[in-house]
Amino acid sequence: MPATVAFRGDHAVPPGQHHVPSPRSSRRASPLPRQRPAPGRRQPRALAEPGLWGLDAEWARLLAEAPTLRLPRVEPAARPPLTRSAAAPTARHRRRSFVTFYARRPLEQVRWRPALVLAALAPLTVLLTWKMISLTGDILLNLYGLGVLLALFTTFFLAFGFYTDPATDRAASQVTPSQLPRVSFLVAVKDEVADIERCVRSMASSQYPKLEVIVIDDASTDGTSAVLDRLARELPVRVIHLRDNVGKKRALVEAFRHSTGEVIVFTDSDCVIAPDAVAHAVRAIVAHPDIGGVSGHARALNPDVNLFTRVQDVWYDSQFGIAKAAESVFGSVSCVSGPLAAFRREAIAPYLPAWAADRFAGAEFRFATDRQLTGYVLGQYWVGRKLRHRHREDPLVVPAHQDRAWRVEYVRSARVWTNVPHRARSFFRQQARWKKSFIRNLFFTGTFYWRRGVVPAALFYGHILWVLLAPVMAFRHLVWLPLHAAWMVTVLYLLGIFFKGGVWAVGYRAQNPGCRRWRYRPLMSMTSTLLLSWLLPYSALTLRRSVWFRG
Repeated sequence: MPATVAFRGDHAVPPGQHHVPSPRSSRRASPLPRQRPAPGRRQPRALAEPGLWGLDAEWARLLAEAPTLRLPRVEPAARPPLTRSAAAPTARHRRRSFVTFYARRPLEQVRWRPALVLAALAPLTVLLTWKMISLTGDILLNLYGLGVLLALFTTFFLAFGFYTDPATDRAASQVTPSQLPRVSFLVAVKDEVADIERCVRSMASSQYPKLEVIVIDDASTDGTSAVLDRLARELPVRVIHLRDNVGKKRALVEAFRHSTGEVIVFTDSDCVIAPDAVAHAVRAIVAHPDIGGVSGHARALNPDVNLFTRVQDVWYDSQFGIAKAAESVFGSVSCVSGPLAAFRREAIAPYLPAWAADRFAGAEFRFATDRQLTGYVLGQYWVGRKLRHRHREDPLVVPAHQDRAWRVEYVRSARVWTNVPHRARSFFRQQARWKKSFIRNLFFTGTFYWRRGVVPAALFYGHILWVLLAPVMAFRHLVWLPLHAAWMVTVLYLLGIFFKGGVWAVGYRAQNPGCRRWRYRPLMSMTSTLLLSWLLPYSALTLRRSVWFRG
């Protein structure tokens, strides 16, 4: 019979061509007599064994004599070791798995702090236990109060018991000047002629050796452009003027395209940055390869204007120093705030086109700048591929980019001061914008944040539940129940708000010994619950109204 073809498995191969066998079909018939397999082991069968593929002896002989291409064995590439703080699941289970985050450096600089914090929280612990075993009276108010107490206890225990500044720990102290990368410091501005010079001078005065400062003017009309041109002649800063107004996000993305730094730092145009703030933020990122972004610590630049600004100053300090510190323990800070935000270039570059063109409720969404960008860093491991595919034509999007489960932390030593509203009208407009950012972020970060661990997810979704229930509880206890003569429940509700503010005041006093402004903190709790909670439904109804704003 003419040997016109040679069979490999179930494929016909013309003469003179070599077949690349699959791993299963690459076994050749052994000239040794067959031996019985060991018990429990399956014996491989020879490829050219008669009867295996329904072939007769002649075809089996031709098959055994045909040349077979042997491929060199390729050793699998060594997999990089997974850190304990960011163990990334395999890509095949990307949709269904979540990353387990441990408390970063749980034994470093902690020691007896958790025990001391538990002792200090003893009164709150007793009250929490009592509320859990005596849910009588107004059940809704009791459950609401129980949730607030539990969130307070967890936040304070994490912030005071476990938080360590990633810029001042042991790993950061070992970073040498030669390891510090080039940094690009970006700010977008529009019609800020009164504040921009102070901001740019503080940026240029940063004590960091490899720094480029880029200021992008988003078509200002009040003389800001002339101020920036003068500063460009005096200081080592680069000024970019846009002919048309494009909004803050698109302006910052344009500035990013002109940057060259490995670490990108953002600030707002009304801020003043401490000389060592950039160095602290970058040191934290360099010392910890699993950190993708960090937030600085913001205080009010104008706290002595009136009572309104003093209240906000104390509120800012506690929101950064306690709330963000608690989230930072698990590397899951949900919002890297605009006054000082530092990111690895690789952690944000492929997602900036999606950030600039973000759409929500059928229109371009010009808010959510801080929260949304933080969400891209927190959730890129699960949603990054979809975002990059949507904007794959943009040069910033790299097809081979590896989405990572980055940690996002808070750096207490990176200080920045920002102007806070000193009039009620401007304050409520700012809070309405922040509520819109909250709503947008709820439908983005809220879809994956549960994957970042049980404790941070409980704090994140618990805060969302509190914000959503706040206007309902305010209406119930301030309008509905008084109309039905249930004044005692209203009094208990107000006392609970004041108690919560008192706990935050104690936290402020613990972090700022000798400062007497702690007494303003209960006022902010009352303002937030009784006044700001009503802004949530208003913000939801006016989502499409947008103006240029800093953050």
